[in-house]
Amino acid sequence: MKISLSWLKQYIDLDISAFELVDTLNNIGLMVDDWEEKENEVILDIETYANRPDTLGHLGVARELAVALGRPLKEQSWPLIELNEKTSDLINIKILDEDLCPRYCGIIVRGVQVGPSPDWLREKIKAIGLSPINNVVDVTNYVLFSTAQPIHAFDLDKLTGRKIIVRKAKKGESLISLEEDTLALSSDMLVIADEVKPVALAGVIGGQETSVSNETQDVFIESAYFDPVSIRKTSKKLGIKTEASYRFERGADESFPPQAALMAASILTQMGGKATKGILDIYSKPRKQKTIVLRNHRVAGLLGLEIQEEFIEETLSKLGFQIERTQKGVWQVKSPPFRVDVEREADLIEEIVRFYGYDKIPAKLPPFETLEPALSPKRKAFQKLRQILFHYGFDEVVNFSFVNQEKEAKLQSGRKPIEIRNPVSSKASILRTTLIGGLLENISWNLNRGAEGVHVFETGNVYFWQSDSCIEQCMLALATTGRVGTTHWQSRNEKTDFFRLKSACEAFMNYLRYDPYVFCEEDHTYFELGHSLSLHFKGEPVGFMGLVRRDILDSYSIEDEVWAAEFKLEMLLEKQAKKFQYRPVTRFPGISRDISFIASQEVTYQKIKAAVEKCSIPYLNQFYIYDRFSGPSIPKGKMSLSLRFVFCHPQRTLLAEEVDALQERIIKTLKAEFNFQLREGGKIDK
Repeated sequence: MKISLSWLKQYIDLDISAFELVDTLNNIGLMVDDWEEKENEVILDIETYANRPDTLGHLGVARELAVALGRPLKEQSWPLIELNEKTSDLINIKILDEDLCPRYCGIIVRGVQVGPSPDWLREKIKAIGLSPINNVVDVTNYVLFSTAQPIHAFDLDKLTGRKIIVRKAKKGESLISLEEDTLALSSDMLVIADEVKPVALAGVIGGQETSVSNETQDVFIESAYFDPVSIRKTSKKLGIKTEASYRFERGADESFPPQAALMAASILTQMGGKATKGILDIYSKPRKQKTIVLRNHRVAGLLGLEIQEEFIEETLSKLGFQIERTQKGVWQVKSPPFRVDVEREADLIEEIVRFYGYDKIPAKLPPFETLEPALSPKRKAFQKLRQILFHYGFDEVVNFSFVNQEKEAKLQSGRKPIEIRNPVSSKASILRTTLIGGLLENISWNLNRGAEGVHVFETGNVYFWQSDSCIEQCMLALATTGRVGTTHWQSRNEKTDFFRLKSACEAFMNYLRYDPYVFCEEDHTYFELGHSLSLHFKGEPVGFMGLVRRDILDSYSIEDEVWAAEFKLEMLLEKQAKKFQYRPVTRFPGISRDISFIASQEVTYQKIKAAVEKCSIPYLNQFYIYDRFSGPSIPKGKMSLSLRFVFCHPQRTLLAEEVDALQERIIKTLKAEFNFQLREGGKIDK
């Protein structure tokens, strides 16, 4: 927006330099992008904001300067030379759509001699970068750039029936613009029409047929308020941007149209014309002023400093706000009609700080106190779960819930998927029914980029139909493939296997105290036949693990074996975990014994564990398998198992003879239960 210093002086006395003026405008938020001096005139290019249409005219900028500099605005007088004829006797105005045109004003100036504008008006128009056209058009531009209120002048004799009808365009109607373009109108566009046809596009552009020419004698001056949304839609649809539409679509001052019409008529009567009596003002539903509650403690809370109440009241009053104190530190504020941007308390606080000075706000953050919300038991369990899986080398991933329907069907989860009505892509058209597919995507992506091993887990919801209900269920999934750890020149890292996955699952079950749990051999649709287990807790299956089927891996272009697991985490967390029990660490050393057996490959560790626990061996602190071997030296269908047993007495050191006796009981039990053959010195005890 170009602003002329001499033009500003019509509204306010300014005896400051251009540098001081620029600095003042910048301090109150009206940023001056550029300015120049030419022919004893200073022209400022001010950045105006979309929500400040009042600053799109010299009067609005002068209002701001008046408050910043503590100076009054000059009183404006617009005298008229009037005829005895009434405006209402010469023209009839009808508004058929009051929602899009709440207010419409008009006045007639007769005996206008259209021609060049006087020098003072030509200089004003040139100063802001426009070319003078004729005195009538220049007056309408002068009013617009003075007050930010667009007006339009019609040749009265060209209005058929001497009528102005504000209505929506009819089907098939068109308008020839001032630029001689034929505009096809649609039924959602607001037009100004006479008795027969549209003569202007409301708030956007006038029509050629009723434009002012050198033969014009009588001029009808239009000054109105149009709905911003309607103007913007029309302007955008036709690709027409004018100074009028630019202001109307941002929100004009609904109270100002009569003053703008009076101003234009006054200037034209000074050029020899005579105005009719009375401004026709159609305004059936005046809008109420917005009332906002302003609290001093809220001002301090947002700005981080105390501002005197006297300053608040004085500043807002000077800006045109009506302010009334209701109690100490609380006001009711009514915004002036030209401030369409002020809608809430924060907007008023912004006005206060603009004139208080942003530079006076201390450069420090206000104290901010907060309390960490207590974690729910479920969130605590999630944190523990992540910790243990991180410890076992698994990285957490978060995948999208939208998945490829074809790949999801390959997994055969057994759950009916939920389709998305408007998917962003055909490759993401349903909600996932399992987390395994997302982990396989992660594995494929990383392997294709050179990763030697990928070990990931995810907690998240799956979605499926159950009868007529949409079910959302929280799950945990793990997947592991490739090498474990990083390659080192001194040693070769191992390849992951089923036992690595199983140990991680056992670890989080133990860590979360979901004990006792049982693994059972059971086939599952995700996994190869004979290569999967189900996990049961308190008699219910809570998850599966195993070797992912080859046809599934092929659909994800994965060549390596992938071991995966999926658990119903929501079901698991709803169950009661084992109570925490404290047991002091014994002060006496434990004694460990290693025993090696030849056993059938069908014997599982779970069965061995159950048999040993059934014996109730005293002082047995723990036991585990530390070696499992099968090869040419071992009979077919057999394997070598090495078990380590740790014994410890809470009150004394055990004797070797006592441990030997306990060890013998264990050996007899395992031989009887599983037909184990004891290995001694590399030989097999028959």
